[in-house]
Amino acid sequence: MRSHTLAPGAHGDAEVLALLERRREAGRGAGGHHDGHRVALVVGGGGMRGAYAGGMVHALEDAGLAGCFDQVWGSSAGAFVGTALVLGHGADAARIFTDDMACRAFIDPRRFGTRRPMVSLDHLLDHILVESKPTDWSSLVTSPVPLHVMVTRAADLAPHVLTDLPDGDAWKTAMRATATIPLLAGPPVRVGDADWIDGSVGDPLPVARALRGGATHVLALMTRTVDELVTPPSDARTPLWARSLDRLAPGLGRMAQDASRHGECLSLLTDAAHPDRVGAHLMTLAPHSSAGVRGLTTDRERVGGATRIGYETVSGVLDLLAAA
Repeated sequence: MRSHTLAPGAHGDAEVLALLERRREAGRGAGGHHDGHRVALVVGGGGMRGAYAGGMVHALEDAGLAGCFDQVWGSSAGAFVGTALVLGHGADAARIFTDDMACRAFIDPRRFGTRRPMVSLDHLLDHILVESKPTDWSSLVTSPVPLHVMVTRAADLAPHVLTDLPDGDAWKTAMRATATIPLLAGPPVRVGDADWIDGSVGDPLPVARALRGGATHVLALMTRTVDELVTPPSDARTPLWARSLDRLAPGLGRMAQDASRHGECLSLLTDAAHPDRVGAHLMTLAPHSSAGVRGLTTDRERVGGATRIGYETVSGVLDLLAAA
């Protein structure tokens, strides 16, 4: 297994991208690969940090690799970005953050503490994804590439996977659930016989789940630079909304700040000899640099910078592999 740094932001086994390129050259398209491998795309969450992953997915689509995956996994914003890839909307996965989400209609800190959520999932699901970037949720029912959406059970903060849902309404509800944080984006969402909240709380980057589910190759898209994962920013403070969450449910505020949760799986992501990776190929792509975007950032210039960095991260490593 070739585990090494390939380009800025890229780390791991080059065989993951090599297999994707072989599949592209074979020209069989989504769901038509019969080479004995199962390739999973895992997309991290993090609110507006999803702009980095949106740029990465746009680059994957432009490179002709979007139809080369067998399954897609995502938490929170990562589930929405993963949906865009599955449905062939890779360019929209990047544009939606600057065009539609970097605004007060979607995120407005002045709403915190009122009866209206600071993050308006109604605006996202019933306006942006209906009028600006139309999304046909029912297409996920028949998609040849299954989508796995992480959610977190509100009662005990245990992670869970929603997949193989029966209709478009169920998928739309699942997407609301994976992005909902109490006090911030609305109350828990009922799916089946339980209430669910943001998937990033329980598992912000479900690489281990993809491996346990039979993936032989995993490409993981990060929404934080490596430095941001291992070194907290010098001005790091627990925000008011996170402190309020901790009063609502002890520990929830810390878990909702996904940097600490990502840190827990760094050994799996970086250690080729990790026991959970035996026999599997894993590559991670993290932004090659930071645009200064955080979960609630609405500065369009910064958010646009994040999508460009994400795109450059993927195109840069693909260019290096092509030249090798």
